[in-house]
Amino acid sequence: MKALRNNARRLGLGVSAAMLPVLSHAQSTGIDVSGVVSGIGDAQAPIVAIGSAVLLVLVAVAVFKWIRRAM
Repeated sequence: MKALRNNARRLGLGVSAAMLPVLSHAQSTGIDVSGVVSGIGDAQAPIVAIGSAVLLVLVAVAVFKWIRRAM
């Protein structure tokens, strides 16, 4: 069991050392998120429409139950 742990530590250190140049390059260049941001902005109107329709249905059901209980 101890040998397995030692091998896992050694392998983990080797993988970490191998990934260091890749990660430093990714941090220096930055990630372009403009496509994601514009996609979210374009989807805002349909999301608002669907959300308001769901809210309207929930309110209508609540009002129907309220009126039915009063009778």
